[in-house]
Amino acid sequence: MMGGWVMAKALRVLAWTMGVACVAIGFLHLLLGNAAMPGIADAGPTVGSFGRFMGAVFAGYGAAWIQAARQSPVPARAVRWLAAVFLLGGLGRVLSIAVDGRPHWFQLVLMAIELGLAPVYLWLAGADERAHAQG
Repeated sequence: MMGGWVMAKALRVLAWTMGVACVAIGFLHLLLGNAAMPGIADAGPTVGSFGRFMGAVFAGYGAAWIQAARQSPVPARAVRWLAAVFLLGGLGRVLSIAVDGRPHWFQLVLMAIELGLAPVYLWLAGADERAHAQG
């Protein structure tokens, strides 16, 4: 089934893209600290410490995406877990808006990406396994 292989390829490309982007963003935050995030340049050393720590965690999250993308087939279970974490991050931003108010506009863009892309990953999660099973 050709559509299955197209979906499988889309999953692999998106997983690689997510992994590389997260590793790059994570290292950017690790290296630049507060300067890496719009709206918090003067937030101080506590936020800088937290941001750099979270940058390292985000780089690790990206490495997990890359590890999943390197496998054949791309494991649906790993994609579902990683997509669920991404979705949870987006929902955390929604909670933050409800509790703390509207953030910098760039955070709203990130929230839209997280809430919009996570369901795509969940939808595609099993595509490579199905394509391999069909031969």
